[in-house]
Amino acid sequence: MSLEAYHQLSSGSNKMFVVVAGNIGSGKTTLTKKLSQKLGWKPHFESVQDNPYLADFYDNMSRWSFPLQVYFLNHRFNTHKSIENGAGSAIQDRSIYEDANIFARALFEQGDLDQRDYETYCTLYHSMINYLSAPTLMIFLKRSVPKLVERIKMRGRDYEQAIPIDYLTKLNGYYNEWYDNYDLGKSLIVDTDDLDFLENENHFDKLVGKIHDSIDQQEMFLYY
Repeated sequence: MSLEAYHQLSSGSNKMFVVVAGNIGSGKTTLTKKLSQKLGWKPHFESVQDNPYLADFYDNMSRWSFPLQVYFLNHRFNTHKSIENGAGSAIQDRSIYEDANIFARALFEQGDLDQRDYETYCTLYHSMINYLSAPTLMIFLKRSVPKLVERIKMRGRDYEQAIPIDYLTKLNGYYNEWYDNYDLGKSLIVDTDDLDFLENENHFDKLVGKIHDSIDQQEMFLYY
């Protein structure tokens, strides 16, 4: 990445709102941290450690799916609005769009969210996104299911260890469909199976360059 391109991304005069999207264990939080440190963007992380529903949800999805999804929806709406209203560049770990297009959909279609709750949730979601502007760039992190499982085991969150393989597979399918139909703005697809942006600085710097190109040229890239 050229010095000029780096300065364009990190310059306070050009406000950026970048979202890192992806399945459980795809590397969203790691990339969010690295980009915020590299570029001086304010990071906004997914509510995990302080989430009052998450552990209960993985123990009993049907019982806790609706309150969990409403909790996430509210959290990400407020995060999105605070980034919009803020003065500086920011990067968000997972988007409000994933809540509806991936997770609520999966729970409904597998029978863990009933029709009435799903319709109420979707009505609320569509009302809320009318008040949001699209991010500058949506980064899609793609990772195969075996690699997702490997990452989930590695980070060792107790409540995640029992996530069914078929649930992760279903989510990956929904993510691929969402990527293919995303039309809110600029986007960048990143295949992370053979990409180590945590330990390999060359991989990370190339990715930062691709982010700059995506924002600057308004194109979609597939990066390996």
